[in-house]
Amino acid sequence: MTLTNYTFHDPWWLLALLALPLLMWVRGRRGAPVLVVPFAASWHRPSFIPSSRWPAAFAVVGIILLIVGLARPQIVEDKREVKQQGYDLMLAIDLSGSMLAEDYERSVPLARGGGTERINRLQAVKPIIQAFINQRTSDRIGMVVFSGRAYTLAPLTFDHEWLGRQVERLKLGMIEDGTAIGDGLGVALTRLEQAKRVGDSKRKGAFVVLMTDGANNRGLLTPEQSTEIAKSRGIPVYTIGAGKDGLVPMPVFDDNGNKIGYRRALSDLDEGQLRTMADATGGKFFRAYDLDTAEKAFAAIDAAQKIEFQAKSYLLTTELFHWCAIPGAAMLFLGALVAVPPALPFRRKRASATA
Repeated sequence: MTLTNYTFHDPWWLLALLALPLLMWVRGRRGAPVLVVPFAASWHRPSFIPSSRWPAAFAVVGIILLIVGLARPQIVEDKREVKQQGYDLMLAIDLSGSMLAEDYERSVPLARGGGTERINRLQAVKPIIQAFINQRTSDRIGMVVFSGRAYTLAPLTFDHEWLGRQVERLKLGMIEDGTAIGDGLGVALTRLEQAKRVGDSKRKGAFVVLMTDGANNRGLLTPEQSTEIAKSRGIPVYTIGAGKDGLVPMPVFDDNGNKIGYRRALSDLDEGQLRTMADATGGKFFRAYDLDTAEKAFAAIDAAQKIEFQAKSYLLTTELFHWCAIPGAAMLFLGALVAVPPALPFRRKRASATA
C-alpha cells in the first residue's frame, strides 16, 4: 500500500511571495529617470516590444517560480508492506427440528404495518451468520450442518459471496432429524485438519463456531470425544446456545405444509455440555436468548479472533525543486532579453566634397 503526499521541505520561503505585490506597487509609483542627450531623437530606436508589460510579467513569474523552488516542493511516498494472515474457521450449524421453535421476534417494517413478528431460530440467526461472514474478509470460512447426521455444506473458501448464498439456502428438514453435536464438531475438525498450517502438533490460526439449540442424542461421536480431538489439536471451539429456556411455541403444520397453529414444547438445550466444550478447548460459551444476544455473541467471537497485521513502512522522497527553479531562471532571462533595446547601427556620414 502506498500513500502519496505533496509537501514543501522549507515552506517559510513562500512568505516571500507576500512581498511581490508591495514591490509591484512601489515600482508603479516610481518616476522614470530622465537623461538629456543632445540630438538623441535622431538616433533613438524603440525597444523590441514598445510600451509592453511582457518583461515585467516574465520577471514576476520567474521570481515566483524561483521562490517556490527555494521552498523545495517534494513528493513523499509512504510505502507500507502489509503482511496479514487470516484465520480458517468452520461454522457448525444445527438444523434439527427444534430450530423451528418461534421464540425469537423481529421488527416489522412500517410498510407492512409495523410492530413485531415471531420467527424461528434459524430465521433469526441467518442474517447474523451472514454479517459475521461479511466482516471477516481475510478469513477462509467453511460450513458444516448437522441434525441426525453431519455434512459439509461448504469447504474452507475465500469466496464469501458464494458462501453467503449457501447460508440463504439453509432450511430445516434438509437432514434426518436429531441432534448430533459430536458429529457436527467432528466433521468441522476434519475440514480444518485438511489445511496445511500446522506446527508443533497444533493447528495454527483456526477455530470452530458451533451453534445448537438442543442436547446431543444422535451420531457416532460424543461431544466429549470431539472435544478431546479439538483440544489435542489446539483448536478453540466457541459454542452458542440458541433459544429460550422452558416452554417455547412450536408451529404445527398440516399435510400440505401450511402452518395451522402452535403447540408448547420444552426447550432441551444442554448448556452445561456446551460450556464444557468451550472451556476445555480455550473457546467461550454464549447464550443467544434473542436477536440482540445472538448478535453480541458473534461480535464477541469476532473481537476475540481478530487478525493482527504486521506492516513495514518506509518513506521515498522525490525532489521537485528543479521543475520550478529551471523555468523560473529561464523566465527571468527571457524578461531581461525582451527589455534590452536593439543595438544601434553605426552610420558614418561621408563628407561632401566641395568644388
